[in-house]
Amino acid sequence: MKLNVIITSTRPGRIGDAVGRWFFEHASRNPGGFEIELTDLAELALPLYDEPNHPRLQNYQHDHTRRWSQIVGGSDAFVFVLPEYNFTAPPSFVNAVDYLFNEWRYKPAGFVSYGGVSGGLRAAQTAKTLLTGLSVMPIPAQVTVPMVAQSVKDGRFVPSEIVGQSADAMIAELARWAKALQSLRQEVA
Repeated sequence: MKLNVIITSTRPGRIGDAVGRWFFEHASRNPGGFEIELTDLAELALPLYDEPNHPRLQNYQHDHTRRWSQIVGGSDAFVFVLPEYNFTAPPSFVNAVDYLFNEWRYKPAGFVSYGGVSGGLRAAQTAKTLLTGLSVMPIPAQVTVPMVAQSVKDGRFVPSEIVGQSADAMIAELARWAKALQSLRQEVA
């Protein structure tokens, strides 16, 4: 099974790159039965949704959409590395999710959320609402990083012990859900 770690922040000067790369490396050392892949929405550079057809039809007109479709369609589970912007998920996350429909179905999702005192919890909560509409199962286990700027040293994210333990617990839970949902994914394939 493939676990795709998706860095959702695209803004210059973002902390998400450091957090996302830490989680990718951590998950690669503790994969829980997954093959781990890293996707950075900043590198993918999806424009504001520009497909003329509804994504349910999968009649994609643009190469960037076809590439994104292959990434999401080829994944069995996701971890979204998610900042909190104005008490919600970033627009880059919403845009990327809205590009596709069928590719998301019956896959579990976890979150590494970060921000100020709330650790991005409100962003993760709004993201869960969007994902459940696409038959994605957001799992309860989550990694939360409050006051994230205090954990970045020389451009690298240095997690606390509890953050590392939370990551291990979330990966194990994602593996359980990905296996449990496998038959549903096969039905719609």
